[in-house]
Amino acid sequence: MAISLYDVSVTSFLQVLGGVSGFLERGFAHCQDNGIDPEEIVATRLFPDMLPFRFQVISVAHHSQGAIEGVKAGVFSPGGVMDPLSYTQLQQLVADAQAALKALTPEEVNAYEGRDMAFQFGERKLPFTAEGFLMSFSLPNLHFHATTAYDILRMKGVPLGKRDYMGQLRLKM
Repeated sequence: MAISLYDVSVTSFLQVLGGVSGFLERGFAHCQDNGIDPEEIVATRLFPDMLPFRFQVISVAHHSQGAIEGVKAGVFSPGGVMDPLSYTQLQQLVADAQAALKALTPEEVNAYEGRDMAFQFGERKLPFTAEGFLMSFSLPNLHFHATTAYDILRMKGVPLGKRDYMGQLRLKM
């Protein structure tokens, strides 16, 4: 059986978003239980030259829902200005990305296979096929930013483990 573009992109994106949603919820509960302002986490960085937690979560949505929108439009660009979203607004952003991806049909996404598209950064354009872009650019970026958000929460004392990151496994039924 062949694996479809929908299976390797949307279902993978949803698994990661599910993990992110879960560990964001655990982070929020940890803040409430320990008298920590969750807005303190939003601006936290792992290292001074790295972008903050807010950027990491925004990028999770951008490299999942935004990646599919980019394939559909034929061009994907880095996120623009980093909106000053609160912790709960970041949670909603992830929920909205999940809802948008769940609304896609396999037929719609699979129809993008082989389609030309580009990653555009200023005047620079990198040519891709839809599947090349999703698998070699968006999916690694999605994991990088999800992992960085997870690591920031761990650094702040949120009791998380690998299972919290992994999201819903696609078990054989």
